[in-house]
Amino acid sequence: MSFPGTVAVVSGAAQGIGAAVARALAARGIEVAAFDVDGDALARHAADSAAFGARIHPFTVDVADAAAVQDAVARVEETVGPIGMLANVAGVLRLAAATSLSDADWAHCFAVNTHGVFHLSRAVAQRMVARRAGSIVTVGSNAALVPRMQMAAYAASKAAAHQFTRCLGLELAGQGIRCNIVAPGSTDTPMQRQLWDSPAGPAGVIAGSLDTYRTGIPLGRIAAPDDVAETVLFLLSDASRHVTLHSLCVDGGATLGV
Repeated sequence: MSFPGTVAVVSGAAQGIGAAVARALAARGIEVAAFDVDGDALARHAADSAAFGARIHPFTVDVADAAAVQDAVARVEETVGPIGMLANVAGVLRLAAATSLSDADWAHCFAVNTHGVFHLSRAVAQRMVARRAGSIVTVGSNAALVPRMQMAAYAASKAAAHQFTRCLGLELAGQGIRCNIVAPGSTDTPMQRQLWDSPAGPAGVIAGSLDTYRTGIPLGRIAAPDDVAETVLFLLSDASRHVTLHSLCVDGGATLGV
């Protein structure tokens, strides 16, 4: 598998899908600038990934802070190298009925899930345009495609990130830059475990719930972070060189292919 360049930025890289993407890229010889707001967890992840040599470079960054993102991207270009790939993986989840959702929780979901994607994609794309090459993948959610109870803020913020990524890809296609989306379903991450609030736990997620109008997972299992990471790598890589503006759902069939 070949890639457009040797340097990638991965946000949300301290845990879950982001950490899996960072490891998978590093294992393939890519220098990874790992961004996360949790500097301690990020440092532990980088240390745990020592088997990949010095290829995971930790940067403590809040993607909701536009100025901090611009500064961090500039430092990556100066100290690691020209960025050829970006994986927007950072995300937060706040659960509440839409009628009782707080302004703070709504704003926080958009600050990270939508504004963070905008801040980081803009900063990286500005540099990719000069080189007329690059690949950007936003990890969204299948909740951007179908309504979910108690998840209005999360679903809306992810839907906005999906559409922003498509618009960006349309604008950048003439410069040889591709922009795609991976939309995971239930994946074994700390965020997903917030939803295991019944005795059934993951088994209940797999089975689905008529009470919440949620289908189960036809493939019969919760995804592992690596399942999603490998899909991200495909869309970042030259193997998908004629794919852009695309959303690829990785949910075991939970959204029935919509």
